[in-house]
Amino acid sequence: MPRCRRVSAGKLILVDGSGYLYRAFHALPPLGNSKGEPTGAVLGVLNMLNKMVKEEAPDRIAVVFDAAGPTFRDALFEQYKAHRQPMPDDLRSQIQPLFDSVAAMGLPLLRIAGVEADDVIGTLAVQGAAAGFDVVISTGDKDMAQLVGPRVSLLNTMSNTRLDRTGVKTKFDVFPEQIVDYLALVGDTSDNIPGITGVGPKTAAKWLNQYGTLDGLLEHLGDIGGKIGDNLRNELDALELSRKLARIDTAVPLGVAAVGLTAGAPDLARLAEIYTRLELRSLLKALPLGAAPQPQGAPPALTLAGTESGPANRDAARSAAGADAGAGAAGTAADGSQVFPAPPPALDYQKILSREGLDAWIAKLRAAPLIAFDTETDRLAYMQARIVGLSMSAAPGEAAYVPIGHDYPGAPTQLGLEDVLAALRPLLEDPGCLKVGHHSKLDAHVLANHGIEIRGQRYDSMLESYVLNSVATRHDVGATAEKYLGVKTTHFEDVVGKGAKQIAFNQVEVDRAAAYAAEDADVTLRLHRALWPRIEAVPPLKSVYETIEQPLMPVLYRMERAGVLVDRDLLKVQSSELASRMLELQTQCHTEAGGAFNVDSPRQLQEILFGKLGIPVMRKTPTGQPSTAEDVLEELGTSYPLPRLILEYRGIAKLKSTYTDKLPEQIDSRTGRIHTSYHQAVAATGRLSSADPNLQNIPIRTKEGRRIRQAFVAPAGFFLVAADYSQIELRIMAHLSGDASLLRAFAEDRDVHQATAAEVLGVSVEIVTAEQRRSAKAINFGLMYGMSAFGLARQLGISRGDAQKYMERYFERYPGVRRYMEETRRFARETGFVETVFGRRLYLPDIQSRNQALRQYAERSAINAPMQGSAADIIKRAMIEVDAWLRSSGLPARIIMQVHDELVLEVADGAIEDIVEPLRAHMARGADLSVPLKVDIGIGRNWDQAH
Repeated sequence: MPRCRRVSAGKLILVDGSGYLYRAFHALPPLGNSKGEPTGAVLGVLNMLNKMVKEEAPDRIAVVFDAAGPTFRDALFEQYKAHRQPMPDDLRSQIQPLFDSVAAMGLPLLRIAGVEADDVIGTLAVQGAAAGFDVVISTGDKDMAQLVGPRVSLLNTMSNTRLDRTGVKTKFDVFPEQIVDYLALVGDTSDNIPGITGVGPKTAAKWLNQYGTLDGLLEHLGDIGGKIGDNLRNELDALELSRKLARIDTAVPLGVAAVGLTAGAPDLARLAEIYTRLELRSLLKALPLGAAPQPQGAPPALTLAGTESGPANRDAARSAAGADAGAGAAGTAADGSQVFPAPPPALDYQKILSREGLDAWIAKLRAAPLIAFDTETDRLAYMQARIVGLSMSAAPGEAAYVPIGHDYPGAPTQLGLEDVLAALRPLLEDPGCLKVGHHSKLDAHVLANHGIEIRGQRYDSMLESYVLNSVATRHDVGATAEKYLGVKTTHFEDVVGKGAKQIAFNQVEVDRAAAYAAEDADVTLRLHRALWPRIEAVPPLKSVYETIEQPLMPVLYRMERAGVLVDRDLLKVQSSELASRMLELQTQCHTEAGGAFNVDSPRQLQEILFGKLGIPVMRKTPTGQPSTAEDVLEELGTSYPLPRLILEYRGIAKLKSTYTDKLPEQIDSRTGRIHTSYHQAVAATGRLSSADPNLQNIPIRTKEGRRIRQAFVAPAGFFLVAADYSQIELRIMAHLSGDASLLRAFAEDRDVHQATAAEVLGVSVEIVTAEQRRSAKAINFGLMYGMSAFGLARQLGISRGDAQKYMERYFERYPGVRRYMEETRRFARETGFVETVFGRRLYLPDIQSRNQALRQYAERSAINAPMQGSAADIIKRAMIEVDAWLRSSGLPARIIMQVHDELVLEVADGAIEDIVEPLRAHMARGADLSVPLKVDIGIGRNWDQAH
């Protein structure tokens, strides 16, 4: 995938400390001091570290050791490393002196509980490479070869050899991306990874060179003959286990980021003390003469261990790194290692029933560099919600809940709403008091209902989770906490109940509410401290968060607050008309079926289509029933009339139930307008979605859909102005692919579909017919969505062979597009993600799936996601810019809707001329692409007219 060449951020060295330790112990003769203490391993490791630091001069460095205790691989396979002998006592006794020495040298030393050093190194290597560092992994472990990439190489200090991609191929006869499959086939006696009986390095390499991947090999199981083929077929379960054991996890939550691995000043006095006691004379002699240093508090070792935390640890972290920087709650354990607890073992959750308690917490919040804040309400609808209580946290593990509106029989006396809000208002409206929330846009609405305009919303842990990896989890607080903190939180339904027995939050018993709400605030703060370092470690992601997602939140808040006006009477008329059309379609369906049936019943429709009418079954449901899904009916509709009628009926029924019937019920009684909710953390590609009502799904290409848009109207004295990016995804394709023909077409402002038809057919633009342009449009958009020749043939109604010829001619004319697609697939397979123009990452978990359908879908997504994601980023950037312009200019206009690539504004009649061209210019600045962004603008009294 074409990407800008980045200047190196420097060199990051990741040292396999455990590997160093064992190699030094076994390579050197037994050495000891005069007291009989063994010292050879310490001397060997320190000599290697000193040599490497001197020769490599790293900008960042970490020495990584295995922590004691089991890891996920032990859970997968109880025999994992089971044959290894216990660590010799002569080696065990040298570990602590080595740790002390490394810490005194000023080198960050990492041990992550429950995680092998390989996985820590893999995670930091990926982080470092993404942040622009040239990563050097100092190790002799062949497993690490799977990490080698454009910015990652291996260095074997003992043999002084380096491996880049070519070196890995030379050494193992496979490429880095094949190493996991190679190890799965060969096995690893040192780790007790089974592999396949009889398969050695040469056989594994031969197969992988022939079939590309292990999955490719498995697709040709029948082609492998002899005893070794039988072994392969008989040991498939062991093979998949071996692959899981061999794969290094590169997404381990660490609590520390690669960019923060800066070496500190050496504590020379401490080093001299250690070297003297161990009688390491050569190292002692190498220390500077005459130095009289004071202890520097060099970066100590890091251990992720949820069992070793407390207030002192949290205070240490805040003073060392600043809580608002998300450094993690850290402290110093007895062995000198720094602790990153997740979660703290002792939770201090309080309920506040007195003014003294509230004042004390306000003082605590004022003193904190970052606070978490959350509201509990009597209902979920944000425009009507009223506060029942508020929760807050100033430090991990410490949180409080202020109940205000719990009014069940026997509820304790609570502070008054007005008194609490008056006390908290200065804090909440202070932009200098930095705050983190989880979906904090909702809290802003709730506070606005009480006349408070919250300021200082610096972070949102929901958005942090979404920016870090949009597909890793759902981004609600419970799922996010379980994913990144390993914490199972109390769910809302656990507190209020479900279904008919659900109660309002004001009816929840105060102690139960306090535990739930305080946990929300505490977990929100801890999530930020876990997520933010990982975002900071990847500068493009940090930029996406800071310049797109976080500043967009107040823009969406203002749009939601403004709402949109709809014509209730027109909707009522439309609902009646749609009901009449549904009856007509039902009659036509009965005629085609030869009798009456319930058109809303999938079971009856199955019986009619595939039984009575004898239409061939195209696909079955998971339960074995013939499918009547929409795509199946669309395919059948090309040959049979009934499926077409059913599709039209379903479409109109959905419009009626979703819009014409429901929109009038969603009009806010206070504002007289509809207030949708815009969701930032739902769509994997970065696109916004809306709900209650969903404005994204009102069809534009049907007359019924356009009529519904006519019911979205401007108030008296105003127009609606709709501004829509023209062919935005094709323009992004031209930019990403750099294809000369596409770039030229857009530069000359030509009809790109017409230009494509001319290019593919080899004719002049002037004689391209409407049908040819339609075919070219299908090719343009079909290829962006990864469509196959089969899919294109279906869409155009032509043979698969003709569709294949179309595509071949297209790629001949647009070679840059083919190159982009090939490079993007390769990049996605190597990294597991693709990127937008602005650096947003779109992860593809199934890109290496053994399931062919899942893998192919992931490959299609890899091609399309950068364009959809870049388009999403561009419209978001435009919203931020347009909103800022309108607010600063004082013009009587505001953004009220966003739908895909379109913004809709309410503009006063007299301001149209002042708005239109500046609006076009502001939106055109949404991105600096190699082709110009074109914005189409329409004006009308309703949305349909404006569009």
